[in-house]
Amino acid sequence: MWLKAVEIRGDEFPPGELYPFNVGPLQGRQILAFNQSVSFLVGENGSGKSTLIEAIARACGLHIWVQPKRGMAASVMRLSDHLAVTLANGSVKGGLFSAETFRDWAEFLDDVTSIDPGQAKYHGGFGLTARSHGEGILAYFRGRYQVPGLYFLDEPEAALSPASQLDLLRLLDDYRRRGHAQFIVATHSPILMSLPGSQIFSFGADSIEEIGYQDTAHYRLYRDFMADPESFLL
Repeated sequence: MWLKAVEIRGDEFPPGELYPFNVGPLQGRQILAFNQSVSFLVGENGSGKSTLIEAIARACGLHIWVQPKRGMAASVMRLSDHLAVTLANGSVKGGLFSAETFRDWAEFLDDVTSIDPGQAKYHGGFGLTARSHGEGILAYFRGRYQVPGLYFLDEPEAALSPASQLDLLRLLDDYRRRGHAQFIVATHSPILMSLPGSQIFSFGADSIEEIGYQDTAHYRLYRDFMADPESFLL
């Protein structure tokens, strides 16, 4: 395990109503203890999942690539100041994947590869932008995550079909068995969060708690919808 725990010091948040300091699940002082190589953060839109993993990555000292036009949100930078991370070896290598910025990141990697073709080995041996968005993402995962480290994934399923999500699920299972990397994943995908031997942290109304797969709201909603989809239209 690279990242052992994160303490959210919500009781030290600055006063005011600015995001993310007004987000319910982040309030109070709480500790997320990671004891599996794959952990999922789940919850509704606006619950703070994506903001938190970006802030944790920053607190871990990882380099975070962002679109030049986007920059690092000041609120995320400030949130990281209110986190205490416990790393197994004091430092770690890794990165943050965001479906929102992947296309620009892929273009940057292809530019680098055009100058140094050897870099292609880290993302499948081919240009990422020459493929569909989903195919490029999977190629990146297959190559980049062979390298030991701590990896944060923000909604990786956004551009993936259900079949491609299964491919990613198998990749995560393979990497979990190898034990060379740790993944913290913010997701809405019941397919991904079904990974055996993983942890799930659910962002509720005013706290974050570890729960079982079948206890997640996502699983229950999909189960009930598949059993009787017409009832959701009444």
